[in-house]
Amino acid sequence: MNRKSFIQQSLLLSAGALASGKIFSAPHIKKPASVIIIGAGFAGLSAACYLKKQGIKYVILEARERIGGRVFSHIMDKPDNLVIELGAEWVGNSHSRIIELCEEFGLPLENNQFETDLIYKNKYSPAGSWDYSKEWKEKFKIILEKYPKLTATEKRNIDKTDWWNFLVNNGCSDTDLDIRELLDSTDFGESIRHVSAFAALAEYAESSEKNEMDKKIKGGNSRLAEALAQQAGRENIKTGHPVIKIAQNLKTGVTVFCENGAQFKADKIICTAPTFSVKKIKWDPVFPSTQWQALNELQYARINKNPVLFNTRWWKREDFDMVTDQLPHYFYHATKNQRSEKGVLISYTIGDKAAAVANQSDEWRIQMLQQTLTPYFGNVTDKIIAQTNYYWGNDALSRGAYAIYGIDQWFRVMPQLRKPHLHTYFAGEHLADWQGFMEGAINSGEEAAATIAKG
Repeated sequence: MNRKSFIQQSLLLSAGALASGKIFSAPHIKKPASVIIIGAGFAGLSAACYLKKQGIKYVILEARERIGGRVFSHIMDKPDNLVIELGAEWVGNSHSRIIELCEEFGLPLENNQFETDLIYKNKYSPAGSWDYSKEWKEKFKIILEKYPKLTATEKRNIDKTDWWNFLVNNGCSDTDLDIRELLDSTDFGESIRHVSAFAALAEYAESSEKNEMDKKIKGGNSRLAEALAQQAGRENIKTGHPVIKIAQNLKTGVTVFCENGAQFKADKIICTAPTFSVKKIKWDPVFPSTQWQALNELQYARINKNPVLFNTRWWKREDFDMVTDQLPHYFYHATKNQRSEKGVLISYTIGDKAAAVANQSDEWRIQMLQQTLTPYFGNVTDKIIAQTNYYWGNDALSRGAYAIYGIDQWFRVMPQLRKPHLHTYFAGEHLADWQGFMEGAINSGEEAAATIAKG
């Protein structure tokens, strides 16, 4: 049984809905005539497209002035139309639903895999010249081979520790442990000392060879948001409509109040907002205490993206990325497959590093890059044309890039977050079997819509 199947079964049991076969538990509902969707990210847009096919009326209320949510493509260089991602980046080889949608809408997917260089303890090692020790590789192989045989109790016990301690307890140490911290923390957006060991183990045991960092959409991932919005109907999407209050009545349905004074009535709600925004809404009636506690526990990754446009691709390789033990943490070539002499490297920082870098000036960030890169690549700062910066830790709606399940949260917190609240059903990447991927947002949106449509 893989993680997705196990999580679904756990959710069913926790909700008392195993006999019905439903992941979301709620009193029996009839098929609604109308639904309000909160959020025009991939979860909300995919839910809308599903409801449209079922003949159910809907409106999407989006707080931002744009669609896409945490999918945020940005033109870094207009003359050469160089597009980078300030938000969600990768489509994995196992992400079957987003691949199907890209085929349906005629959106080409391009290879976005990298070979990783390393700067560690003042030494630069090109890709292919460094690796984990033979001893640790053999130990980790055994750990992954044991994963499919883990019992439910064993998985829950693993969830009660963090990934760093799990690695230590299984023989990872010294340089191997340092490098795992550097690499794995780029996946989770915070130190692996804060991540559930089960959430991490399951991701590495079930994901593709490159950990789902395989492809992205040609021309920008926001192209899929636009395609979904067209299919859903632009007339049904209301941007600039932050929701401030939701009133629910078991008999009469729901009324949603927006900051701009607009009000909307419907039978049901699909809320795809991140937990930070969910908590800012005034809910009438309020959440049960266990659900409110879960909303207060979940954390989101602090990620800062600092894209830098250079007049030449001095890194030479299209598949260049590099992890470092310095403040910039991680670099990757963000304009791979885009023809131009110019190119963009993104300096990607996580956790406390991200908060520190985000608070500085552009000049300070250039000096940071120079300090890290110059000893090994020469003076690259004189090749800089432009830069921008986006810190998801300060994002007004999410206060983070994507959800992180910490110690003892996967099997305890997620089931509470997935429970409907009267007429409201929830979706979003934080409720998917893997966090931080567009695939999970789409799957959860369609799943919530399907549950409502069944009646």
